[in-house]
Amino acid sequence: MRRKVLRAVATTGAFALAFGLAACASSPAPESEGNAEATDITVGVAMPTETSERWIADGDAVKSQLEEAGYDVDLQFANDDIPRQQQQLDQMITNGADILIVASIDGTALATQLENAASKGIPVIAYDRLINGTEDVDFYVTFDNYTVGVQQAQSLLRGLGFLDENNEDTGQADPKSIELFAGSPDDNNTKFFYQGAIDTLQPYFDDGRITVTSGQIDMDTVSTLRWDQATAQKRMEDLLTSTYDGGSKPLDGVLAPYDGISRGIITALENAGYGSTIEDGLPIVSGQDAEIASVKMIADGVQYATIFKDTRKLATQAVAAADSFAKGEEPEANDTETYDNGVKVVPSYLLESDIVVADNIAPLLVESGYWTEEEVAAGVAD
Repeated sequence: MRRKVLRAVATTGAFALAFGLAACASSPAPESEGNAEATDITVGVAMPTETSERWIADGDAVKSQLEEAGYDVDLQFANDDIPRQQQQLDQMITNGADILIVASIDGTALATQLENAASKGIPVIAYDRLINGTEDVDFYVTFDNYTVGVQQAQSLLRGLGFLDENNEDTGQADPKSIELFAGSPDDNNTKFFYQGAIDTLQPYFDDGRITVTSGQIDMDTVSTLRWDQATAQKRMEDLLTSTYDGGSKPLDGVLAPYDGISRGIITALENAGYGSTIEDGLPIVSGQDAEIASVKMIADGVQYATIFKDTRKLATQAVAAADSFAKGEEPEANDTETYDNGVKVVPSYLLESDIVVADNIAPLLVESGYWTEEEVAAGVAD
């Protein structure tokens, strides 16, 4: 693997810290005699947007954990503007970044920037979104995205009564009508999420227990550019008009791959008269990212579920990978087969995720310190 031989800057304490940071990264890095300081290294961190709670949390977690480990950090958000992210990466390289951590807006749009980084020997870590079409990405930290898609479908099936809490088939035969939404087509994760979901739903399509009433199943048709809430709401409104007589025909559930999309879908359903809670007739809607607004909606019986991907753990793994590169070592990978970016298979570290429903908000989100009881009650992050 092509890597810059960086100065021996990461202390033994910082290396251990990167692997053993507590979730909130609150402990300072111990000093170790005889080694240079990690502040000799600058890590450029490129995040896609500040319009999503999830990406704000990611940026904050990566920055705080890198700084706890002693690194200088240049954190930039691109507001879902591809040219802006390209310019930010160019500037990071010009300003002397030693390592780059990149959550791309469009995984195919950064080849020039990464080629420039490679020419200067700067290691590149793709963060949660794979960067495609280039050999100049060295490592990938993410969640098991196919499994995330499986979990999205499982949560929908639980809400519809086809699976129990252990994801065992209940034998329910009452047929249900659903619609499908996918994420942004320029995000490499979208295809993994969607394939995992479709593979899980397929047996129910085959035996007739679930029907996509609109017939819209192809990923290109059901995708949502930039994961945009307003775009999802508009498509749901169009589906209700074209397929459900504006809300007079039954719709039982919607596969939604992200909480912002879920909220757009739910707004359209509420406006069409399907009810304001699941108990009142609102269809089952899935989600992803455990955004606080949606967590409150789950607690209130409006949205059924979300997928919790603990960004603190993802940040810890990104710091561990950066620390390995700083020491001239290869980061630990637990997957060297799955993530082919069209030019190479990128060595990856995959993390696990969890299904959140009303009954497990407390143990998964509150007791872990991800959200507080007060934040869940208010639906707003402090």
